[in-house]
Parts: sequence; structure tokens; C-alpha cells
Amino acid sequence: MTTLMWVCSQSPQTMAMASPASKGGGSCLGALMDRNNGAVYFYPVAASSAGGRGGVWTGDLDSKSWQFGDSSSCILSSCVKPLKRRETDPVVLLHCFDSSCLEWRCAHPLLEEAGLETWAVDVLGWGFSDLERLPPCDVASKRHHLYQFWRSYIKRPMVLVGPSLGAAVAIDFAVHYPEAVKKLVLINASVYAEGTGNLAKIPTTVAYAGVSLLKSMPLRFYANILAFSGISLATTLDWTNVGQLHCLLPWWKDAMVSFMQSGGYNVGGKIKQAGKLQVKQKALIICSENDKIISYKETMRLHCELSDSKMRLITESGHLPHVEKPDSVARLIEEFARENNNDADVPIANLFRAYHQS
Repeated sequence: MTTLMWVCSQSPQTMAMASPASKGGGSCLGALMDRNNGAVYFYPVAASSAGGRGGVWTGDLDSKSWQFGDSSSCILSSCVKPLKRRETDPVVLLHCFDSSCLEWRCAHPLLEEAGLETWAVDVLGWGFSDLERLPPCDVASKRHHLYQFWRSYIKRPMVLVGPSLGAAVAIDFAVHYPEAVKKLVLINASVYAEGTGNLAKIPTTVAYAGVSLLKSMPLRFYANILAFSGISLATTLDWTNVGQLHCLLPWWKDAMVSFMQSGGYNVGGKIKQAGKLQVKQKALIICSENDKIISYKETMRLHCELSDSKMRLITESGHLPHVEKPDSVARLIEEFARENNNDADVPIANLFRAYHQS
């Protein structure tokens, strides 16, 4: 069974407390207690029982250590670790904007079954990491947090997978730490937005009001309707509930405002600088036929700018194909992770034309 893992730089022995706890009068939270210093960390109880296809995906709580910031820093960070370490290139799954590793609950087991060493990690500021000390959640901090995770546990070049804004996270990381990334998988990549734009300049009180609206079920349900293509109302509601779980943590608003006011991701100019390609890794670009959020024009631009890239189309799928079509996405990731770097590609434009002319 896959394990939901919480990570602390001081490597405490941990135990799951028997009963849920509520912090600050908030939503129902589970507790994880450090036996060394008595510290208690909280997470939404529902996160430990969010199941994938065929049963419960997450399992026992565990802890690992990595260094974040100075020697006194300790951020209990969440990820899903593989069932076993393997000789294949490790695959590390990022997630979308304001989401968590739970969005991989259907595709992650398929990658494991395919024999890949697969990790799903929560980006700093999102997901279920303990941010009670309120570290900065800007781009540089998110990048550093991911690097410390890689340096502590992966320790070899990885296949880094990023859907939507997670693609911007992946590209930003690959440019700064090329030694850590062997290949990139970019799914309906949101990489040409210029950060959070004018939202970075709004007053703090207005920012908190906007973040509160972002947490609301109606807005998240509507966002999922836009993101998905042809799934049932019940499934949309299910994914809305799963996608809102991390928002129940008491520090979620602070982390979101910190990211918003920092300016967010602006990686379009990092792909090429002064006409020179900065992204050196081979890339697989996965796009969806019915994506209502990222245009085909943006995807083709990315394909053209990344000279060592290939594109693959997921038909009858919306913005989140790893949720709607996990079998198809897992198969593409597996093939790309295993293939020789000299394998030939098939032009994706022909696939688009053939499909829409049929």
C-alpha cells in the first residue's frame, strides 16, 4: 500500500494520535505527535482515506528528514513514496496550482504497477505540509524545498512530471537544477502566464478576501466543470471534495497570500534567454483534445521552443487527463521514462488534423 509520508528536517520519531483533533476551532484534523519534543502536527482526517480506483490509496503516516533553510528549520512535508526503490529512473509527480498529491491517486498506482519508482510530492505552500511556522511560499522557496527533497531522497536524475502550473514548477526547477532532472513530462502546461500579475499588488486584506473565495465549494466545483470533459456530476463533486481537503489546514490562507503577493511563476522567459535554450532536458508534452484552459497555440509554442520535445494527444479529455484518463497518461509516462533518448517522434499536428477531420 502506498504511504502518505510527512517529512521533517529534524527527523523525529512520530506516532499517529488515536483521535482527531481540531486546531483553532477549524475543521476536523488528524494529529501526528513527535515523541521527541511533544510537538503535534495536524492534517485533514479525510486525506488519509481518500481512495483511488479499487480502494484506499493512502496508507500509514511516516516521517523522513531533509534540510530546509538553516539548521533549525523544520517543515513537516507531505509526499507519497514508492512501494520500493528501483533501478529505473525515478518518477516524481508534481501537482496543479493550489492542489495536492492526491490528484495522482488514480495514476500513481498504475505507474507503480508498471515497475517505476514513483513519488508524488506536495509543492511547498500547497498540499498537506505543516506550515505552522509560516515560511515564505514564493517561487524560490518552493524550488528550494523541492531541491532538498530531491537531494535527501531521490539523489539521482529524475523524470519530473508537472501538470498545468506544475509544468511551470518543473521547468523552473529544471533550469536551476539541471543535474537533478533527466527528463520532463509537461501536461497541459501553463507556462506562459506572467505570474499572478496585478494580484501581487492588491492590499493584504483584499488578498485574504480573494483567497477565502477561492476556497469556496461553488467556485471550486465550477473550476472542476471547466477542467473536466464529460465526467459525471458525482465524479466532479468527488474531485471537488478531494481538491479542497488541503484548504482545511489553518495556514492555507497565509501560504496562498504569500504566493500571490510574491508574483508567482513567470517561466516563459526562462525557456529561452537571448535566443539560447535554457531547458536542456528531453521533454514529453501531453495535451488534451478538450482542454478549455490551455490553448493548442500555447502548447505548440512550447513544443517549438523545446527543441528536444515530443507531443502526445489525449483524446476526449479535459485539462486534467491524469485524473480523467489515468491509464493513458500512465502509459505515456512509462514509455517516455523507459525509452532511449534517440527514439524517433511522430508529429502531433498530424494527429490533431486527422482527428478533427474524421
